[in-house]
Amino acid sequence: MIVIKGVPASPGIAIGTAYVLENEEIVINRVDVPAMKVPAELRRFRAALAATHRDLDAAESKVLKMLGKEHARLIDTHRLILRDPLITKDVTKRIRTEKVNAEFALSESLEVVNQAFEKMQDEFFRERRHDLFDVGKRLLSHLLRQEKKSLSGVKTPSILVARNLLPSDTLNLKENNILGFVTDLGGKTSHTAILAQSMEIPAVVGLSDASHRVKTGDTVILDGDQGLVIIHPSPEAVEKYQGLRRRSMEEDTALERLRGAPAVTADGHRVKMMVNLDAVEELKAVTILKGDGIGLFRTEYLFLNRPTAPTEEEQARAYTMVAKAMDPHTVVIRTADIGGDRLSQLGLEGPKNEANPFMGLRGIRLFLRHSDLLKTQFRAILRASAHGKVQVLLPMVSSLRELQSARRIFQQASVELEAEGVVIPKKVPLGIMVEIPSAAILLDAFLEEADYVSIGTNDLIQYLLAVDRINEEVAHLYDPYHPAVLRTLEGIVQTTHKHGKKVTVCGEMTSDPKAVPLLIGLGVDVLSVTPRMYLRVKQILRHSRMEDLKALVAKAMRMHDSDHIRRLLSELEGR
Repeated sequence: MIVIKGVPASPGIAIGTAYVLENEEIVINRVDVPAMKVPAELRRFRAALAATHRDLDAAESKVLKMLGKEHARLIDTHRLILRDPLITKDVTKRIRTEKVNAEFALSESLEVVNQAFEKMQDEFFRERRHDLFDVGKRLLSHLLRQEKKSLSGVKTPSILVARNLLPSDTLNLKENNILGFVTDLGGKTSHTAILAQSMEIPAVVGLSDASHRVKTGDTVILDGDQGLVIIHPSPEAVEKYQGLRRRSMEEDTALERLRGAPAVTADGHRVKMMVNLDAVEELKAVTILKGDGIGLFRTEYLFLNRPTAPTEEEQARAYTMVAKAMDPHTVVIRTADIGGDRLSQLGLEGPKNEANPFMGLRGIRLFLRHSDLLKTQFRAILRASAHGKVQVLLPMVSSLRELQSARRIFQQASVELEAEGVVIPKKVPLGIMVEIPSAAILLDAFLEEADYVSIGTNDLIQYLLAVDRINEEVAHLYDPYHPAVLRTLEGIVQTTHKHGKKVTVCGEMTSDPKAVPLLIGLGVDVLSVTPRMYLRVKQILRHSRMEDLKALVAKAMRMHDSDHIRRLLSELEGR
């Protein structure tokens, strides 16, 4: 029995025989094209572009039918790549000036962009290169007149093992007897992983050499919750995982009964449970949960994959739709937390060289530098506030001056709208994300200006522990249970309550079943949870006693080692 650890990309357990997809190597040779044949080469490339557009139309129909509108945006991303000057101009320019075949010109252009992606620190943006490869692969297949690799050879339910899977490959898995998939490459933020989650296909990625270690026909257990792949499992391991899968299905049925049930501990303590929303298209999945509102509406999606910033009208439509759908519950809209690398794509001048974008021009820093973007977003949010309960949240705040500057622009936007005859509420709360240690330390001062606080645990932990969690050399040091993290959280909650204001937590800790008891015991007022984990977290809350959780936190605060804290939480979980 061989156990290998990877990145859990999509939860769930699959047990079956492996089907190993051979790595598809496409060798592109440079062919010099005589000057008289260059026009024909250009026509051949344009024909491949047209054929790829037709592919995307077909893929969009499939996504709409299988997964709905929210995931059809993936195809829009691919269309934008296909229209990008990198494809439409750079490739044709290479064909003309270098007099080379279209395949070689395309592969050279793609490699330039691949190198740029490799240098990116942000995992989200680095993973977007797979979308570029997906489009490039479609184009090359038409230029080379190659048939797309098919899974029609999978005759029985199997676990797919591959070097890499592109988003378009993922769409065909369920109809081809695939129970789950394992890849050598990839991360949890890739579109492949996101599609797998939506299609409820268990997946483990980033395994380095699984495609060489597994042979077609091998028995494999795939644990998408823990990121484990077990090759040649023992009968005991198979029996154990069959039991886990059976219990998981029974639990899912029981969880459905919690929709709309109050988020109250067993001894009557009320905690608001809200949901995170990443895009308007996911609104249906959020409303079905019947939660207490949206605790974090990430607006970055409006600024991605486009040549210009979204207009006030476009933003107001999106925010209004969400406010109306959630009324009378609150919607917390966070101003876009985008980095400086997005500016040039929006037609604006960005930073020249950012060696460390995590600590660079992003969040409120970027929007204060380009205050027209901030005012436009504030105006759109304020317009939406006339249609439901809306709050505004500022990301990446590190100094009081930033908060004061943002509030001035917020007030200007409000005065302008009133002068234009737009009816808006007297008070729209403006809060801050506490995700930088300076904000946690100076919180007393911030709370003179901020109406509420939302803790972004992901970045707070990174900055507090000086750990880049996508750097494989130090990722193991990213530790939500580090005593310094818990003491910082405790300080934030106590300081905010001292000022008579509320604390929300909206980071990954709210979706971690082990961490949730700590957050409740600390006295957090609102948990904003991912839709997938919402009912499970509510179940934990309803089965807990506030009195016990406070005692748990008191014990944890006396500990100086995260392993001891984890052990304490495991004991609680085992009761």
